[in-house]
Amino acid sequence: MLERSWPAEGLTRVPYWVYQDVDLYREEQRRIFHGPTWNYLCLEAEIAEPQSFVTTFVGEMPVVVTRDAAGALHAFENRCAHRGALICMQSRGKAERFSCIYHNWTYDHAGNLTSVAFRKGIAGKGGMPADAKPETQAPKKLRVESVHGLVFGTLSKEVSSLESYIGPEILPRIKRVMIKPPRLLGSYTQVLPNNWKLYMDNVKDTYHASLLHVFFTRFRINRLTQEGGVFVSPDGAHHCTYTKMIEDRGDAYEKDGMRSASSQKFQLEAPELLEQVDELGDGVSIQILSLFPGFVLHQIRNSLAARQVVPKGIDRTELHWTLFGFVDDDEPMTRRRLMQANLVGPAGYISMEDGAATGFVQRGVAASPDRASVIEMGGSGVGSGDSRITETAVRGLWKAWRKYMDV
Repeated sequence: MLERSWPAEGLTRVPYWVYQDVDLYREEQRRIFHGPTWNYLCLEAEIAEPQSFVTTFVGEMPVVVTRDAAGALHAFENRCAHRGALICMQSRGKAERFSCIYHNWTYDHAGNLTSVAFRKGIAGKGGMPADAKPETQAPKKLRVESVHGLVFGTLSKEVSSLESYIGPEILPRIKRVMIKPPRLLGSYTQVLPNNWKLYMDNVKDTYHASLLHVFFTRFRINRLTQEGGVFVSPDGAHHCTYTKMIEDRGDAYEKDGMRSASSQKFQLEAPELLEQVDELGDGVSIQILSLFPGFVLHQIRNSLAARQVVPKGIDRTELHWTLFGFVDDDEPMTRRRLMQANLVGPAGYISMEDGAATGFVQRGVAASPDRASVIEMGGSGVGSGDSRITETAVRGLWKAWRKYMDV
């Protein structure tokens, strides 16, 4: 195992061994994803009907999320008490009960073992002893809470309520987007060639957006010269950044010769791609919000999506995207949301570079576990502000991570 000594500079340095240590990765599963945190599971709209379900993950642990016949929400480990096989194989649907395909042991919507096939044998032969207790190996159950249509779960009995965990700095920014019951528009999964923390680091990095993403800068969607700001929770775990709709007419990027400010006169054949309706009434064109350890909520123009960060090893991450609108959207708004969804995702006009850039970091630091990132834009502290030329939210991520990992 690598030597785990944090640089003396504190939060302005992030040692590269945090992306390379297999033992550390296993500890993260226990201390963070299975520890006193709330993990995003799904939209309530995905399990709107009684006896509906979706399958997802908490860290690497497969999970079934359900709404029972009475309408209550549940989540439990997708692992049979018998031999450990998946209980539920489908990604979503409706079911009266869940039956493991291997030996047909069955479970209810709360994850309780309700039946063992041939438990008493046949014709007095075989079966389990009378004192057998297979339920002692039953799936782990999660506490489940929802906020503004977003469902979260935790294995911890100690962590505070979901709203308290999110806190007063960030909770209003969730409410700002989730103003109506959501309507599911679609979902997909993106595979990233990097450690899960590199993607969360990228999401919280307000400094890179208009430098890496040529589309942002060329079409003046998001420049650091525009009005905007960053909210960071006091513990550093959660953040929200926003940009106003006011178009930047300056030439700061062009004067400084930024790669993202191309001199070529590109134009959009379909400029309606960027036409925004100010449906939320506050003139914000972009809001990116994250909750530790692995949830992202975005509003980019009229595109709305929830992103779930799922670790799959020290150098592999799955990013699960769920696109949504609102139940009262008319046809033009639904079309606008779907069209603007092309701005993001694995082939998005904007965010396809994020998966590449974080992969470049994973490859670039391969031989340098003893070196560290320099995280000094905007100073050395963690806090909210009205400038996005800062890495304050990135420092916040590592402040929170170090607390959970006792590093």
